[in-house]
Parts: sequence; structure tokens; C-alpha cells
Amino acid sequence: MSIIRPFQAVRPSDERLASHIAALPYDVYSSAEARRIVEQEPLSFLKIDRAETQFPEETDMYSAEVYEKARDILEQMISDGSFLKESSPCYYIYSLTMNGRTQSGLVGCASVDDYTGGVILKHENTLEAKELDRFRHIDTCSAQTGPIFLSYRPDEAVRTILRKIQEGAPLYDFTSGDEIRHCVWRIDSAEDIENISHLFSRIPHLYIADGHHRAASAVKVCLKRRAEDLDFSGNEEYNFFLSVLFPSDELKIYDYNRVVADLNGYTFDKILDIVENTFEIEKIGSTPFRPEKKGDFGVYHGGCWFRLTARPDVCSDDPVKGLDVSILQDRILSPLLGIHDPKTDSRISFVGGIRGLEELEKRADRTGGIAFSMYPTSMDELMRVADSGMLMPPKSTWFEPKLRSGLFIHQF
Repeated sequence: MSIIRPFQAVRPSDERLASHIAALPYDVYSSAEARRIVEQEPLSFLKIDRAETQFPEETDMYSAEVYEKARDILEQMISDGSFLKESSPCYYIYSLTMNGRTQSGLVGCASVDDYTGGVILKHENTLEAKELDRFRHIDTCSAQTGPIFLSYRPDEAVRTILRKIQEGAPLYDFTSGDEIRHCVWRIDSAEDIENISHLFSRIPHLYIADGHHRAASAVKVCLKRRAEDLDFSGNEEYNFFLSVLFPSDELKIYDYNRVVADLNGYTFDKILDIVENTFEIEKIGSTPFRPEKKGDFGVYHGGCWFRLTARPDVCSDDPVKGLDVSILQDRILSPLLGIHDPKTDSRISFVGGIRGLEELEKRADRTGGIAFSMYPTSMDELMRVADSGMLMPPKSTWFEPKLRSGLFIHQF
């Protein structure tokens, strides 16, 4: 069963500061983009999450001085009152509203032992280089600065108690530059805290929706601290990692589309001839095609869109092989276009659906390549894969809205 507990958050001292500090996750931006954001908004949490922004451009972003700078800025912002630390452990509710749709999650700390013991389930692999970066950031700062995005199957008892708390006045209520409304409520009642912890103890599994690298890094820091402290009790703060937990029915996964820079020596007509055995093909024309059901794919090349529909014998009941991203990978990307490892092949790029299908056209036209629009993976598919102990292909899910960093920090 799931162990979730409150924590003494370090957080912005007031709503105005929260609106300036809150930043998209560190890995959304390139180093150059992060520098521009911090230049425009000096309070942006990116100056901590991406502390290379405080150094000349030629500075190695993975040098020890960069991580030490992140720690120093965090300590300075606590000292100058930009951040405060709660006097006692609390839970929070973090609500995000985008395009009229709201998702509300519980902010607390999840257990490292639940992660290593299979209570918290993942659906994708991590890259060692990305893990090492966040490991060093967490370890140097002795703090988790970005929350792990967790989900769970809906529980009406949890929903009822959280909705009741949301009837009160929020701690923060602001709208970010991308028109997403962010609301935060503090839960400091001992009765509410006890009830919430108990309710989550009945939930058999939690699922990592986003933040696999941050979770893996937090776990490795914990194991390092345990090795350094042979008398650890398991109750130390480093044994838990900052999380926001949402019921799965409130989440929306967007399409995660693909662009391949070339046709791997084929003509486009030849590709269509080959895939006709496994897909029904319909010419759409110049209007971008966004799939409306599972098993449908949009294909773009040379100014024209086509609809590909997987034939029945292509579909599978296997949790991974049956995913649309797997069908595309196994039937087209690997055998025809030569994309055998999408994690490392520079010829393929991935475009979140929120950026629009026109972005696919631009990228494909730039190199004479081919683009694929996808039907989104569902939360049920994600949880089915995780429940089976299997992993999805890379870039299978794109969640919106993104959680902001800097609203909650977990020190240890």
C-alpha cells in the first residue's frame, strides 16, 4: 500500500512572489532558452533549477560550481524572505486549469521504499546522463526542487476530502503567462492530514506520469545518504521525495508526434506501397490530419497528408505491442525508416501535440522528411503497461499542463 506523508515545505512567501518564481520544469528548456527566461524574469526558479544561467555561456553546465551555485541561491532566497519554511509538516492541494479543464493533485512526499518495492510503478526507462545531472543537483542542494508527477486510480473518498478543503480560500491563486491558472491550498489540520494519509495507505499502486528521471535521481540520493549514515531509521526526509498526486480521470495526455528527417533512401510512393499490407491508406490532402481514434495515424510528406489505419491483424492485446507508438515503431520507423533506437537516433525528433500539426509540416519540409501525427496514449494504457511490469517506447506520453517548479521545495 502507498505511503504518503506531509512535509515542511519551503515555498514562496506570498502569492505575488509565487507568480514570479514558478517556472516550467528544468528539462523543458535548452540552456539558451533558460538564459532568456531568467533574463526576462530574474526571480524565475530556473536560476536554481538551471544554475548555469548565472555563469558565462561557455561554462560547463555540469561543473561542480554550477550545482553549488544552485544551493547558494536557494539559501539566499530563504534568507532574504523570498522563500519561507513551514513550521510544521503540511499537505497541499495544487490545482491547474487549462482551457477550462481543471486537475487537482495532493502535494506530499512519497516513499523511496515504495519506489524500490514496486508500489510506485514506472512506464519508461531513464537515461543515465539525465539521472546524474538531477542526482548532483538534489545531492548538492539537499533538496528536491521539482515535484514528481504521480497518478492513482480515482478514489472518491480522497476526492471528497480534497474538494471540501478547496472550498476555502487558496494560499496562491495566479495565472501564468501561458494562461494556465495555478491555485494552491494548504492542509494543516491534524485531522485532515491523518485522514489523507490513511486514505492513501489503502491505494495499492501509484504511477509515475512524468518525472521518471527526477524520481530515479531522488532514489539514488537516498541510497547514497543511507550508505553514509549506517544508523538511518528510514524516517529521515531523504527517504521520501516530493510528489504531486492526481487521480487518473482528471489527467489529459496529448499526442506525442514524430518527424523523421529523411526517407531512408525510399521514395514516398514506395513507402506507401510497402505499408499497404498493414495499413489502409486514405489521401487527405493539404489539410493537417489529427487522428481521432486508436489505430489511426496521420502521415505527412511534400505538402500532402494521408490517413493510415492499422489493419486488424496488426493490432495486439499485449500492453506494449498494442500501443499506437509501438505499431508505428515496429511497422514503419524501424523496418522502413531505419530508426532502430529512437532514444539515440538523431534523425528522429518528437513534437508535443500542444505545438500543433503545422510544426510537423515545418520540420518535415525543412529536410524533405516525413511526419507522423499520433492518437494520444491513454491513462488506462499507461497504467496497464506499468501494472504488467513493462515499459513503453520512448516519448509515448505528453502531459499538459506541466507542473511548475519552485512552488514547493522539499529539504532534507
